[in-house]
Amino acid sequence: MIFNSLTYLIFLSSIVILYWSLPLKPRLYLIFLASLVFYGFWRVEFIPVMLISVITDYFLALKIASSERIRKKQLLILSLFINIGLLFYFKYLIFFSDNAIGFANLLGITVNPILLNIILPLGISFYTFQTISYTVDVYRNQINPEKNFILYACYVIFFPQLIAGPVLRASEVIYQFSKRPPFKWEFIVVGLRRIIYGIFLKVVIADNIAPLVDSGFSIPIEILSALDVWTLGFLFGFQIYFDFSAYSHIALGSARLMGIKFPENFNFPYLANSPKDFWRRWHISLSSWIRDYLYLPLAGIKVGSQSLGGLEKATLNKNKNKPLFIAWAIMGLWHGANWTFVLWGVYHAVVIFIYRIMLPITSKFNQNLKLFGGIFLTLPIMMLSWIPFRAQSISDVFYMWSKVFNPYSYASLGMKENTYLITACLLISIFITWTVKNKLLPIFTKNKKVVLVCGEILVFSVLISLIIIFLRPINQFIYFQF
Repeated sequence: MIFNSLTYLIFLSSIVILYWSLPLKPRLYLIFLASLVFYGFWRVEFIPVMLISVITDYFLALKIASSERIRKKQLLILSLFINIGLLFYFKYLIFFSDNAIGFANLLGITVNPILLNIILPLGISFYTFQTISYTVDVYRNQINPEKNFILYACYVIFFPQLIAGPVLRASEVIYQFSKRPPFKWEFIVVGLRRIIYGIFLKVVIADNIAPLVDSGFSIPIEILSALDVWTLGFLFGFQIYFDFSAYSHIALGSARLMGIKFPENFNFPYLANSPKDFWRRWHISLSSWIRDYLYLPLAGIKVGSQSLGGLEKATLNKNKNKPLFIAWAIMGLWHGANWTFVLWGVYHAVVIFIYRIMLPITSKFNQNLKLFGGIFLTLPIMMLSWIPFRAQSISDVFYMWSKVFNPYSYASLGMKENTYLITACLLISIFITWTVKNKLLPIFTKNKKVVLVCGEILVFSVLISLIIIFLRPINQFIYFQF
């Protein structure tokens, strides 16, 4: 069941009506069963796989909380082994077996290919991270284990975020499920606003950028110029941003219809003034998860104890360099079982490392230079990182990157003229949207509420009209493959 489908809208409407008609306990069972139905629309046979993670960590968390220190660690390791083991089998077994066979053949050892027919369960990367964070937080004594199984299960498998996030923490949502807030029309208004905006971003913008990206990356890389490489980097960066932020808007809106508030997952990432700032704005729930549950433990830093500049100082320490690169390589591999994703992660590790080295120098610049100079330097660096995310092979990535540094490669254009114009318009639209949201809307909110309401009605009328015009056979969200 895909968010940008009539089936989902009917399903969501039915669940919301039932939700507000029921007392607290039946509501939890409704969410639990609705989430199983939602997931089962894809493949029913993978529901048990998901429930293995849910049930395992429910009981292990209870045991961890009541055990002595050594026993706690053993139980946590067991939890990690089961969760990561399932993720490895379904997502990485074919990848690593193929690479092992290829390496053996290079050594002159003949190994026949192993034919494996493994289907990746939808959303396994996301719900696995949620169950891991839950048991780790219990182990760290940051939360108490939830004794109500249905309440805990709703946190893990709540259907709006089940497939592609945001990656939730137990402390963020379990307490919301445990209450029965009174119905407010605000929930419906805010929820519908987010859903409409998300569907607009998906079907009107992201799905119409997709053919341009597909066409550009289908061109033989020898023909592409440096300007083409830059354009494709920007264009795919816009596609994945609008596609994934669309999913996040619909997820947040769907939850809000039921009075549940999720943390934001995006905050104008392409207006970031540094690589660090970018990852505070892009896929916020995942980047913070990697920081708290992977990087900080590897660096030997206690979660919550680091000062504002602690991470930069830790990275500049020679003994702390490895965790940065390990964490980012794993983050890249999390996105997909391909070396191009690992390269994408290492690219970001290098960029962040260089940024931290330069921090003592850049910190002396005046505020405006750091802000505007940072944005115009960070933006192309981040957009160039999308090349390995979309390219077919490592060799293609380096060949395309090499053109960027070849001055003679800027003399030609290999794509349709409107591709460059569309890319420029998309970039300008992001700056305009930020200005309207952060500068103009606050003024209207304070002084001209009637005008604001009328303007909002007009805007969403146009958005709905465009959604109806551009609605086409369902295109899946990009992050479904991860």
